[in-house]
Amino acid sequence: MSVDVDVSAERAWAALADWETQEAWMVATRVSGAASAPGEQLAARTGLGPFGFVDTMTITEWDPPHRCVVLHTGRVVRGTGGFEVTPNGEHRCRVVWWERVNLPFGVVGRAGWIAAAPLTRLFFTASLRRFKQLMENGWPSK
Repeated sequence: MSVDVDVSAERAWAALADWETQEAWMVATRVSGAASAPGEQLAARTGLGPFGFVDTMTITEWDPPHRCVVLHTGRVVRGTGGFEVTPNGEHRCRVVWWERVNLPFGVVGRAGWIAAAPLTRLFFTASLRRFKQLMENGWPSK
């Protein structure tokens, strides 16, 4: 999924790479850790109330302010994912958030994905819209 944001690529990257503030824009997710180099690790809890899971990740690529790739190593989410930021002028950029996950539980997991895919797309779309809105309204104000 992607979104065009009216801020510089550097500013968007700084907000994306500030893992612990991602909960401000990423729906139902709280990240802990301050990883900023290949081999460093993060953990994210996604869910509502008691329903959720922990997604552990290791950074495999780190190319600020353009690209971060993580390897998902958790019990539920495995595979790769990342952010890519492409400048589109001095004060505009495109943010791409992608995931390539290996579904758990074999055939049952693949069947469950039929139901979960639309919800997952909604999650990504809502998160990126929130990111855009926050960034264009001056967040984070550090």
